[in-house]
Amino acid sequence: MITRTTNQSMARNAQQNLQANMSRLAKLQEQVSNSSAITRPSDNPAGTADALKVRSEIRANAQYSSNISDAQGWLSTADNALSNTTDIMTRIKDLAIQGASGTLAQSNKNAIATELDSLKQDLLREANTTYAGRSIFAGNSDDPAAFTLNATTGDAEYHGSDTGVMRRIDTGTPVRVDVDGRDVFGNGADSVFALVDKLSAALRTPGGDTSGHLTEIDNRANEILSRHTEVGIRHASVLKAEKTNLDNSVNLETRRSGIEDLDTAQVILDLKLQEVAYQTALSVTARSLQPTLMDFLR
Repeated sequence: MITRTTNQSMARNAQQNLQANMSRLAKLQEQVSNSSAITRPSDNPAGTADALKVRSEIRANAQYSSNISDAQGWLSTADNALSNTTDIMTRIKDLAIQGASGTLAQSNKNAIATELDSLKQDLLREANTTYAGRSIFAGNSDDPAAFTLNATTGDAEYHGSDTGVMRRIDTGTPVRVDVDGRDVFGNGADSVFALVDKLSAALRTPGGDTSGHLTEIDNRANEILSRHTEVGIRHASVLKAEKTNLDNSVNLETRRSGIEDLDTAQVILDLKLQEVAYQTALSVTARSLQPTLMDFLR
């Protein structure tokens, strides 16, 4: 069958071709203005799915970064508090050794006891160290103070929780960022506060000395050092996670850019070529569809 080519069919085909050229031109202009290779899911369904997955990973990585920053704050505060506590314990031991000397006058022992009382308050202050309004030695408890001293007995009372404060810094196991105050300072009659009271009482007792408590001081100092070491190990793991998080951030952004972002130079070149093609199509169409006598007789 022979198909007849008429002016009407030529005009229809020319219009379809012009519309196709205009559509390609409009799409390129939209891409340039948005600087995005995917302006709607239909542009690239597979790329859209990949982009959504990468963006989800980017959001998760950003949350890990926030958790890492918070964990560093907790652990740095705990590190400083434990360092200060160790310094205080060192001073307590020095005073206890002085108090064990049998040649000290009672007035000197009383002076040492007074300093020990002051150091007890320093220990209490360190035990109630807070970060972002929460005690670093009270676990998940919202109590403003991890320890208080009983007004009657003078014993330390712990108000913390058995559940620690955890932060998820990557896809692995969460990291604990607080320290159990009972492990560091003890509790009740077995606390470091009670130990200082014993030392002070011994020095204020005529003929008394502190030699019998030196081993107990060493044991408590070693326990504090052990907890300090644990904090250091956890802090090191958080710092390592921070570096990994930064690397992941760069890699994820590179992946996202590869899926969503345009090669601007290439798209601009394609746009210019498409503009030329469209202008050429307009010119050719105008020349090929010249009006005939029949157009005037209709």
